[in-house]
Amino acid sequence: MNEQELRGILSRNIKRHRQSRNLSQADLAERLDISVNFLCNIENGNRWISPQTLVKFAAALNIEPYELLKPEETLPSDVTNTLSKYVDEAVAAVTQTLNQLKGCYLPQTKSRSKKSKQRKS
Repeated sequence: MNEQELRGILSRNIKRHRQSRNLSQADLAERLDISVNFLCNIENGNRWISPQTLVKFAAALNIEPYELLKPEETLPSDVTNTLSKYVDEAVAAVTQTLNQLKGCYLPQTKSRSKKSKQRKS
């Protein structure tokens, strides 16, 4: 991993954590006592930060500093596609089973209702 890749990871993580906390750039910049322009440059990967500033960012976002440098773990697209296929198949199977059950049990319920009405008469 080179510096540019690490800078990209840092910038994406800062932005992701900021947005997940519903903070604007202005809100986070104020918490850190930095300019919005400087924060924008960091989030765009154009500026690098010192270890001290990294610790301040982590504290402001209520996370550990290493979380800002950790690559985001994602599932490969083929795994996602495979999981989607199984979810679709499972939904179709459950729907089919429910439709079959509905067909089996509804007529019996109606006939029982008629018998109870006849008994009451």
